[in-house]
This record gives sequence, structure tokens and C-alpha cells, in this order.
Amino acid sequence: MQDAPSLEDLIPDSAVENPEEWAEQGVSDEAAAQEDAPLVLDPDFAEMPLIDIPWPDQIELPQLAPLDPDPADPIEFANFDEEIPPIPAGSEERITNELVLVFPSDTSLFPEREEFLERFRSLSTIAELEDDGNLARLAVQARNDEELLQQMLRVYGYYDAQVIRSVGQLDQEVEADLERPAARFDVIPGTRYRFGAIDLGNLGSANNADELRASFEIFPGDFISLDAIEIERADLDTQLGETGYPFAAIEDPELLVDHDREEGDLTMPVEPGGQYNVNVVTSNLPGFLPGDHLTRIARWDAGDIYQRSDEMDLRRAILATGLVGSVTLTPEVVEEPVGDEPGLVNIAAELEPAPLRTIAANIGFGTEVGVRVEGMWEHRNLFPPEGLLRVRGILGTREQLAGVTFRKNNFRDRDQILTLDAYASTIDYDAYDARTASLIGTFERVSNLLFQKDFSWSVGLELVATQESERDIDDVELPRETYFIAALPLYAQLDNSDDLLDPTEGWRLSGRLSPEISDNDGVQSFYIRSQVDASYYQSINENTVLAGRVRLASIPGAEVEEIAPSRRLYAGGGGSVRGYGYRMIGPLNDVGDPIGGRSVVEASVEARIGTNFLDGAVSVVPFFDAGSVGTGEFPDFDVIKFGAGVGARYNTGFGPLRIDLAVPLNPGPNDSWIAVYVGLGQAF
Repeated sequence: MQDAPSLEDLIPDSAVENPEEWAEQGVSDEAAAQEDAPLVLDPDFAEMPLIDIPWPDQIELPQLAPLDPDPADPIEFANFDEEIPPIPAGSEERITNELVLVFPSDTSLFPEREEFLERFRSLSTIAELEDDGNLARLAVQARNDEELLQQMLRVYGYYDAQVIRSVGQLDQEVEADLERPAARFDVIPGTRYRFGAIDLGNLGSANNADELRASFEIFPGDFISLDAIEIERADLDTQLGETGYPFAAIEDPELLVDHDREEGDLTMPVEPGGQYNVNVVTSNLPGFLPGDHLTRIARWDAGDIYQRSDEMDLRRAILATGLVGSVTLTPEVVEEPVGDEPGLVNIAAELEPAPLRTIAANIGFGTEVGVRVEGMWEHRNLFPPEGLLRVRGILGTREQLAGVTFRKNNFRDRDQILTLDAYASTIDYDAYDARTASLIGTFERVSNLLFQKDFSWSVGLELVATQESERDIDDVELPRETYFIAALPLYAQLDNSDDLLDPTEGWRLSGRLSPEISDNDGVQSFYIRSQVDASYYQSINENTVLAGRVRLASIPGAEVEEIAPSRRLYAGGGGSVRGYGYRMIGPLNDVGDPIGGRSVVEASVEARIGTNFLDGAVSVVPFFDAGSVGTGEFPDFDVIKFGAGVGARYNTGFGPLRIDLAVPLNPGPNDSWIAVYVGLGQAF
């Protein structure tokens, strides 16, 4: 080989001494000629003994025979559209002016479309915020919504889905009517994955394993739905709690997705923890609310299978007493399960007492009652368990009262109440004046705010001594007459409505029957006070409820003059015919004051119309009422009073606050031109 030039040969001394001057000289003609000359290998290179590779011109390549096509296996060329299917034709969904979703036109490719759209509308950041045409803001929101769409598609089991995002002025064909930037998402769901293997841990060890497994309604081959996993987990947990497993535990589910199989294997370890029957309730405060009392109000008998719903119901019942601020119920093992035989647990109640004494007072004015000041003191557990003592008083322009009440809640059984009430009062109504002393005992089972009952009832005994007077034709008070009255009031109600204070669907039917005997200066009278009330409620759309009410009442057995004025029938007031004063409708004396009657017919209808005011908490209620009071035991409809008005309802969360303004349409001589009513709950 030729010797390669050294570095010193390539860079002369003159270049080192003055590099810039040497560089300006350029490349010499000889060097340039050498650069353009072809590369010549040293002939001695071919003689090197260690290299045995022949030169290319010394290699003879064999001739390849031409290939004949095989008719049994013809050559096929791949089609681009077959290898990469085109995006299916889309069906556009306009969410807002700035937001468009496009789904496959074939609904079978994404049958969950309507539900998916509804959820996306509620979660989309673009749909939530105001569309001001800001492209930068829209681009950020579009990225968030793209991620949201991907997450939602996985919820429904679409793990190979594609979401194609486009932001800006979209093509005129799709968005021809948009005058501002918009975001478009083309959603290509792809294949919906199915459940593969399902592992529920130790569920098979339960006594009723088949029943429990059937409550978890996800099986291999079902389409994957993360919503379904949560729903069925809750159903399984409920079934465990309702079939005797107070210590059951369910770990968080895990889904292992296999893209090759297009399946997801679900693992959700379940540990039943043994099946138990329930025994009694124990209390940490036996002198306050003893265990035997709590056991009596529980909705189970000793030896029944444990049910979590019974435990939660007991908790609500204890809180409903108003005596505790908090309660914790804990199952405690008494006997362990043996084989297929359930064990036994007690329910330990950990109670924190609430303040037991209350002092309350209010002052107000109403068109029906004038000025009224009321005060009350009570101790809700003065006689444990649940023995209440209340002292109350009223001072007003038309009423004065002093009374004492003893009440025993959950008396002898759940939700039964024993009440003893003694009071003395003076009342000065336009209809009559009365000085009364009463002793009333009532045993009842009625609805309350926590437990609305389908059937309510009460039975009582009432002893009344009253001096009452009416007015003559000159509006002069007549001498008082003394009445001694004994009554046996009975009450029953069927309640099919959906809410105690604000019903929107259903009906109610109630009846009152009170046989009474009255002694007036040695003249004894026997009569029966009776009353039937019926009401009906119907929602006609999302925001409007129509409600109607009818009342029929009668007192057969005695003439009006033989019945004390306070025991006669009247109409008028906030729960009767609105627009008139309390008990101001009835047969009139010569100066226009009602004297009461023996029969009543009332009817009311109103529309409860929701509004958007205060986030929908306020509704408007136009109403119309009518009523008639007769002196016979059956209504004669000689005088029918009509009232109409409009009210407002404010939803407080536990019941509507009611304000009604009403006018009498055919007022009497002593009727005001307008009446105002305030109360909690609907008028009926």
C-alpha cells in the first residue's frame, strides 16, 4: 500500500506561522487534481495472504428461475381500507354553541348513547362555563373534556375507544351555523369489553352462598360496566346485612383488563364473617334509657335473624325520642356460629344525652286571634324512660290558658304515646265566650316527622267543665250556662301520600267519632260528633301539584241549643275556608255573629306551582275554598261561603313554610276584607 501522508505533510509550517494568510491561498492545483482523481487500490492489496474474499468480478452468480403463480394460492394485495377501517359515518349531537359530539350513526355500535350524553352534559367543563368565544380558554377545556370522555367510555367498558378532538372554526359542513370557535369530539367507541373471571373471595363459605351470589348480578360474559360493579357491590352488601352477617367485609374491587381477550377479570374479596341471630339491646345509660326499653322499641324479637335495616331503624327511633344527641349501635357476639347454626349477638347502644329542658316563648299577632303571647317549659325525661312534663301558658286578647301535660312516648310498644293533659282557659270568640277546665287522656299511634305511618289511630277520654255564653240580638252577652261533658274521642287515618308535610302524590282518608254526653242544669243530652276528611294529591308535571280536599261533619242526636257552643261545628280559618276568621262561618245571630251548627261541608282545591326563585325553594299556590254550616244533622247549603287567594311556600328542608293571603268572596257583616295565615306544612 502507498504510505499515507502525515499531518505535518498536510499542514506546512507557513500555515502554523500565519493561519489566516495560508487559508486565503486556497487549494493548490496539484491538491485539487488529487482530490478529483479516482481512488486506486494498491495492487499489492490483492496479494495479501490473509484475505481470501474473491473480488466481485471473480464471483459467478447463479441464474434464478422465474416464479410461476400458484393458481390454488393466488397473490392478493392488501386494501388500505381493510387494514385500517375508515371512521364510521357520524351522527352529530349539539351540546352547546361551543360543544359538538359526533357518534357513529349506527346506534348498535354505542347503545348507551342517551345515558352517556346526559352524564357528559352534567360533567363537561365546556358546557358548564359561559361561552365567551375565547379560543385559548376553549382549548384548555377541550383537553379536559377529552380526558373526561375517555374516562366515561372506560366506565361503560370501551377500553379501545378513540376520541378525536378538533378545536377552532370547524368545517362549514358540520358547523355552518356556528359564529364562534367550537370544540368537536368524534367518538369511536370500538369493541365493548366483557367480564371474564369473577372472584368474590370467601363468599362461598356463607350458609346462603347461592342466595348471596345471586344478589351480585354480574356474571362472566356480561358487558363491563363500572357503574354496575358499584351497584352490585352495594346490593351484595345489603343482602349480607339483611341475612345475618353483621361483620361482613367487602374489599374494593379490582378489574384486570386483557386487551388480547377483550375481557376484564374482576376481583372483589368478600369475607362474610359468620351468620348471627339478634338478641337484645344493651344500654350504657340504664337509668336514662334502659336496655329493656330500647329492646321494646326495636323492630325484632329475640332470636330473629340479624338485619342491618332493623339496626338502622332502631338508631332513628332512638334519635326520634329527642333525648340523645348521638347514638352508636355495635353488634357484640354472645355466641359464635357452630356449623350451619347462626351465632347470637346483642346490640350495644352507646348514648350521648341531649339537653333535656326547654324554655320557649313567642309573641305574635293574627287576624284570627289578635295579640298572643305564649310561654312553655318542659323536661323531656323527667320520668324515665321518655316521660315528659310540660307546663304552658297563653296570654292574649282573645285567649288565656294555663296547662300542664304529661306524655309517655313509646308507651308499652313502639310509637305508642300516652298523654294526660289538664288545662284551664278563657276564650272570647265572636261566636261565643267560654271559661273551661278540661282533663284529657289520649292513647295513640300517629305519624311523626321521621316515621310516616300508613295507618294511624287514637282513642281518648275527655272530661270538660265549661261556662259559656252567646250574644243576643243587641250584641249583649247572655248569662253563662254551665255544661259538664264527657266524651270518648276516636280517630283513625289511612295515609297513602308520599310525604307527611308536603305530599305530591297519593291520598288520605281520616275519620273522627266522639260519642258525648252533656249535662246542662240537669238536662242531659247525648249526641255523636263525627267528621270525615279526604284529600287527594296529583303531580301534573315536574313543578306543579294539584291538591283537593273534602270535609263532611255531622252531630246527630241533639238540637243545636242542647249542645255547648264550643262543641258545635264551625268553619273558617287557615285549615278550613280561607278568607274568613277562625270559626267565623256558620248560622248567624241578628248581629252577624256565628252561632255554630250540626253539620259542615267544606271543599278546597289548590295548585302548588314551583318557581326558580331561590333555587326552586319557593312555590306559588293559588287556591279556592268553599264551605257551608247547617243547623240540621245534614247540610242544607242555605249559605255557602267562598274564599280565594294566593299563597307562597318556602321549602325549609323538613317541610314547607306556608303564607296564605285570602279574601272572602261573599263576606258577612263581621268578616274582614282580607285574612293572612302562616303555618308549617301545607294547608291540607
